[in-house]
Amino acid sequence: MKLVVGLGNPGPEYETSRHNVGWVVVDHLADVWRFPPWRAAPDALATDGDVEGRRVRLLKPLTFMNLSGDALAPYVDRPFWAAANDLLVVVDDVALPLGTFRFRAKGSAGGHNGLRSVERALDTMEYARLRIGVGPPEPVPGELLRAFVLGAFTRDEACVVRSLFPAVPAGIATWITDGIVAAMNRFPGRPAPPPDSAPGSTPRSAPGSAPESAPGSAPESAPESAPHSPPDSPRPVPPSSRDSAEPSG
Repeated sequence: MKLVVGLGNPGPEYETSRHNVGWVVVDHLADVWRFPPWRAAPDALATDGDVEGRRVRLLKPLTFMNLSGDALAPYVDRPFWAAANDLLVVVDDVALPLGTFRFRAKGSAGGHNGLRSVERALDTMEYARLRIGVGPPEPVPGELLRAFVLGAFTRDEACVVRSLFPAVPAGIATWITDGIVAAMNRFPGRPAPPPDSAPGSTPRSAPGSAPESAPGSAPESAPESAPHSPPDSPRPVPPSSRDSAEPSG
């Protein structure tokens, strides 16, 4: 079974935040793949279905960002399941420009608290991830980074994120059927122009989508260690009082 995990913070106040773009992606996948309604799972919401004949589970951890790896505990020792081949984590990345994405076969957490937690749970960095760019036009000072990623997308920014569809779902489907290397090669990070756009012409933007002049993907040499999230916030309190816990970056 392939597992696609979208990282985010639970609660309606964070639904439209930049940090929750992983949830936005898996919600979209559940919709376009016509998976059943989300159901309760250990420390998460889950839904299962078939994609190109492969069994797939979508997962949204409910533990807050800095404990995202807790939701993976039921899978770590599962027979015939290996994170290196069967796990894809979808996560926000402030080091990538808005309107871009990047598949990676492995790597460090790069300062992202959710990826740190996943790495601790798996005891390895050998798992695929899909980084969705949420970076601002200008760098955000470290002390303001937490507020930025927990802040909501503007209407224009949300349109830019939506312009990544259907490239992102198609890339994830490629990972499911052909593996992470194929996804990296076929989907390098910039959405394809509309098919009726002639080479050298100005593509027409779909209503509500971002113009094609949105920033392209970051160069291949961009360092994986660039900071992607704010420092850890306190560990969430037990479920009985979790509503008052502060979400982590």
